[in-house]
Amino acid sequence: MVEDVNPIENHSIEEDDKAADTVSEAEANIEELKLEDADIEIDFENEFSESNSGDVEDSNANDASATEITEDNVPAIAELQAQIAQLKSQLEDRNSQYLRLTADFENFRKRTSREKEELELQIKCSTISNLLEVVDNFERARAQIKPQNDGEMAVHKSYQSVYKQLVEGLKRVGVAPMRAEGKEFDPNLHEAVMREPTDAHADGTVIEELVRGYVLGERVLRHAMVKVATPLEE
Repeated sequence: MVEDVNPIENHSIEEDDKAADTVSEAEANIEELKLEDADIEIDFENEFSESNSGDVEDSNANDASATEITEDNVPAIAELQAQIAQLKSQLEDRNSQYLRLTADFENFRKRTSREKEELELQIKCSTISNLLEVVDNFERARAQIKPQNDGEMAVHKSYQSVYKQLVEGLKRVGVAPMRAEGKEFDPNLHEAVMREPTDAHADGTVIEELVRGYVLGERVLRHAMVKVATPLEE
């Protein structure tokens, strides 16, 4: 008599067999991988050496390239340095020219200013010298004319007022009369037109002022005409 087998149990048995077969196959694969890993040998020293050698070659290549670039730039650098030196020389020349021009202009300005002042002084002296003759005439008239009546006195006072205004105007522009009488003769200020032997004054003393002299500041407008004392003859 044949026993009936439960289909569910049979299916379970089949699945267990398949699972066992899968496990066995996986274990076999693992063993094969282990064997392959064992057969592979990695030479780290060679790899590292090769890597370093590559880096050194790259560095040498870069140095060589930099050297080539530097050598190629040498003429350009030399040309630029020459241009800089030339520009410096031109700048120094321009500075020297500027300083010379400045000094020349300053000297020119001072010279023209002095010439202008000298010209103005010459014109002033020439004009005033002509007026001095008018002053001399007024002084001669005052010394010689002696008013005798009221009419003559009125005329005398009128022209003396003009004389006074003229003298005051000359003073305002810096004209001053010399006071030569009693002083030692000075050829820079005096002109000796007469000599008088005397023992009342020292030799070379101005004893009389014949024509008054005038100065404008430190410049002599007119030398004073004087009489000078000389020693007595024995």
